[in-house]
Amino acid sequence: MTSFIQGAALGAELSRQEIQHYSRHLIIPEIGIDGQRRLKGAKVLLVGAGGLGSPAGLYLAAAGVGTIGIVDFDTIDVSNLQRQILYSVADVGASKLECAVTRLKAMNPHIDVVPHRQRIDASNALDLIAPYDLVVDGTDNFPTRYLINDACVLLGKPNVYASVFRFEGLLSLFNHDGGPCYRCLYPDPPPEGFAPSCAEGGVFGVLPGILGALQAAEAIKLITGVGSSLKGRLVRFDALDMQFKEFAISRDPECCLCGDRPTQHQLIDYASFCGIGAGAGADDSNAPRLVDPSQLKARLDSKTPLQLIDVRSVEEFRIARIEGARLMPLDELESLAGSLDPSVPLVCYCKSGIRSARAARYLMSRGYGDVSSLAGGLVSWTKEIEHASSIY
Repeated sequence: MTSFIQGAALGAELSRQEIQHYSRHLIIPEIGIDGQRRLKGAKVLLVGAGGLGSPAGLYLAAAGVGTIGIVDFDTIDVSNLQRQILYSVADVGASKLECAVTRLKAMNPHIDVVPHRQRIDASNALDLIAPYDLVVDGTDNFPTRYLINDACVLLGKPNVYASVFRFEGLLSLFNHDGGPCYRCLYPDPPPEGFAPSCAEGGVFGVLPGILGALQAAEAIKLITGVGSSLKGRLVRFDALDMQFKEFAISRDPECCLCGDRPTQHQLIDYASFCGIGAGAGADDSNAPRLVDPSQLKARLDSKTPLQLIDVRSVEEFRIARIEGARLMPLDELESLAGSLDPSVPLVCYCKSGIRSARAARYLMSRGYGDVSSLAGGLVSWTKEIEHASSIY
C-alpha cells in the first residue's frame, strides 16, 4: 500500500545523528530513507497513556514518529505497574502525562512529544484530533471509543483501535480508505456492566503490551506505506491459547456516521449514549438506593438484621472483604438469589460500585424490596472505614 499521508508526506532530511539512530530501519528496502522521512514528518495522537498507550508510545517514539501527541489526565497508581511499562515505582502518584513525555523524549531526543493534559470529550475532541494524521486509541471504555471513532470519521482521520480484557485482545483499523468505522462493528453500545473495565475484570499483564505494540506497527505501516493494513479486518488474540484469529468486517451502508446516508453529523453526549454517567438514568425508577460507607458502618454496628452481599469474584473475595459479607459472584447471582431472605434488607457491594448496582437491580426485579448498593464499593470502604485493609 502507499502512504496515506498526501502532499508533503516527507519530513525534513535526516541528520547524521538520526541516520545512526534509525540505521536498522534505513537498511530495510521497504522503509529506507523515504520511509523514515515520512515517519519524521508524521503526527500521531495517542489517546491514553496506560496499558495500551505505554507500548504504543514507546515504539512510535523509537521508530521516529516526528510528533507524538498524548492525551491523558490520570495519575500513576501502584496497580498500574503490572502492565503500564512507561512507569516505575518511583513514579507512583505522579502525572502519567508528565512521566510519559519525559520517558519518550529520553528514548528519542529527535522527536517532539506534545502533552494534552485533559480528558477528551465532545467539547474538545475535534480540536485535539484535527492537527494529527492519525489516532491510536489506547482507551478502556465505550463512551470514549465511540467519541474517538466519531471524531475521526468527521475529520477523515484513520483510527488504530485495540481493546483488552483478561486474556483476550482485539485489534483493527477504522475509517481508512473507505473501510468501516467502529460503529459499523458495534452500532449500539453493550448494556451497562456487560464488559467490565480492567479495574473490575482484570487483565493479563503482558496482553496490552502485545496489542499496544501491534497498534504501533499498524500506525508505522500506514505512515510508511508498507504491507497490508487492517482495514476491514478484526484480529482477535487469545493469550491463553496463543492464537490469532481474523474476522472480515465491512462498512455498513446504513451506518449513522459513515454510511451512504449518514444521520449523525456532530459529536453527541457519549455517556448518555452508552447508558452511563450524569446524563443517564436520571429518570430510572429501577435505580437502586445507594448507601455510603459511613451509613453501612452504622447499620453493621447497630446489629440490626442485614444481608451484606459481595458480588465480586472468588479471587477478589480472598484479597479483601467486609467482615460478615456473603460471597455471591455476579455471574452466579441468578442461581444463588433464591437462598436470600426477602424480609431482611440487602446491601450489595463490589470493588467500585458498578457490579453491585447491577446486582441490586437484578434483585429488585426478582421482588426483593429493600435493596441498596454500596457507593464507591470496597475502594470507598477502605479509604473511609478500614484504612488498613488491602485494596487492589
